[in-house]
Amino acid sequence: MSESSKSKSSLNLNPAPTLQCKDLHEYLKSRSAQFLETLYNYPTICLAVYRELPELARHFVIRLLFVEQPVPQAVVASWVSQAHAKEQIKAAEALSELSVWQDAPIPGGLPGWMLAQSFKKNLKVALLGGGRPWSMSMSLEPDGKARDVAFLDAYALERWECVLHYMVGSAQTEGISADAVRILLHAGLMTRDAEDGSAVITRAGFQFLLLSTAKQVWLFLQHYLHTAEKRSLSAAECLAFLYQLSFSTLGKDYSTEGMSNNMLVFLQHLREFGLVYQRKRKAGRFYPTRLALNIASVRGDAEISQPADTRGYIVVETNYRVYAYTQTSLQAALLGLFAELVYRFPNLVVGVLTRDSIRQALRGGITAAQIIKYLEQHAHTQMLKADTGGIRSESVLPPTVVDQIKLWESERNRAIYTEGVVYNQFLSQADFAALRDYARGAKVLIWQAERTRTVVVTRAGHDDVRRYWKRYSKRE
Repeated sequence: MSESSKSKSSLNLNPAPTLQCKDLHEYLKSRSAQFLETLYNYPTICLAVYRELPELARHFVIRLLFVEQPVPQAVVASWVSQAHAKEQIKAAEALSELSVWQDAPIPGGLPGWMLAQSFKKNLKVALLGGGRPWSMSMSLEPDGKARDVAFLDAYALERWECVLHYMVGSAQTEGISADAVRILLHAGLMTRDAEDGSAVITRAGFQFLLLSTAKQVWLFLQHYLHTAEKRSLSAAECLAFLYQLSFSTLGKDYSTEGMSNNMLVFLQHLREFGLVYQRKRKAGRFYPTRLALNIASVRGDAEISQPADTRGYIVVETNYRVYAYTQTSLQAALLGLFAELVYRFPNLVVGVLTRDSIRQALRGGITAAQIIKYLEQHAHTQMLKADTGGIRSESVLPPTVVDQIKLWESERNRAIYTEGVVYNQFLSQADFAALRDYARGAKVLIWQAERTRTVVVTRAGHDDVRRYWKRYSKRE
C-alpha cells in the first residue's frame, strides 16, 4: 500500500476568500496586549470600547468601575441567572479578549477579576468628566466662510470617490495621493501588474467596492493604522483621534491649536481621504465630515447614516433589467462589475443581469450575497412599493432575480475543494476494506473506489489512519 498527498479536484479550485471588515472589537482582538494598554490611556477609546461591548459585559464594567480590589469570579457569575449562562460566558470572553479586565488572585487562592487600571481610570474620565481637555476643543471665533452639512457631504463624497475611481480604472483619478495608493497595495485591494507595473484591482478589491462607504473607509483606515509606524506616527494616538472625531458634531468647526506635529500630519492625510475638510493646510480650524462620524457605527449590519441624496437609485425588474438613475461614472462602473451595461444616458444607466456577467463577477471574488446586498442597499424607493404578485419575500428585489443569482453561483459550487491524502496499491481486497472501514468509522473518509482499491482521507485524519495501518500490518 502507498500513500500520497493530493487534493480532490473541483470546479472551483481557488475559492475566493471573503473580505473581512472587522469592527472595533475584532480589530482590537488582533492587536497585542501592549498596544491595548497604550490605547487605554485615551478616554475616547475607552468610551468607544465600552459602547462596543455586549450588554452584559457593560453591566459588569459598571459594577466593577468603582471597586478597588479584585472580585471573586464566582461572585461575578452569581450576578447572572443560570438561564443566561451562555451570555455570561460570552461577556467574560469579550472582556478578557480586549484586556478590559484581568485575572487577579485573591488571598486564599480564589480566582478573581479586576478592571485594568488604565481602562478604569480613563473610562471614569469619559463618563464623569475631568482630565485634560481635547486638543480640538479650543474655542474659535465664528467662521466667516462656514460650511454647511450639504457642502461637507459633497466634499467627502468627492474625495472618497477619487480612491474608488482609481480602483475601477476610471479616467477620473485626479487628486489621489501616492499615500492612498500605497495603502491600497498594502491592503491587497490592488497589486502591481507583472508586465507594466501599473496598479490593478484584486479579488479582494472587487469585494471592497461592494461594501457600504462607511465599511470601506473603516477597512481602509485599519490598513493605514498598520502602516502608521512607517510614517513615524503612533497607531494608538491616530486611532484615539479618529474616535474623537466620531464623537464630534457634523457641521461644527474645531480648532487645530494644541495638536502635536504628528497629529497635524495625520489630519492632512484624513483631509486627503475626505474625513475632514480644511480650507488650507495652515488653517486653524477644520470640519469633520460624515465619513469620520460613521466610524463608530461600523458594526455588523448596523444602519449607517448617509446623505439623503446618495440613497436608492437602482430599479431591478423581473426580466433582469437594471435601471440606475445616476450621473456619476463611478456608480455606473460599480454596476458594470456584475451587470452587462446596455445603454448610457446623462442621468440613466441601463444594464442586464446575465449568466455571463454574474459568473464574471463570481470569478472576480464577488459573492451572490454581496451582489444582492448591494442592489438592496441602493434600491430606489419605488422598489419598496413594487408588487411581488403575492409571493412572500424578505428582499425588496424581485424573488425571481434573487433566486436566479443564487442559482448561477451554485453552478460553480457543485464540487468542493478538499485537501486529502491518497492510500492505494493495496495487496488484497481485505486490506483495502479494513482501512476504508476504519477511516469511515473515524469520519475522515473523503472518497473511496473499490475497483481501483483507492481511499482518500482528510489531511487532519491522515496521522491517525497511518498509525492504524501500521498496527494492522504488524498483525498480518
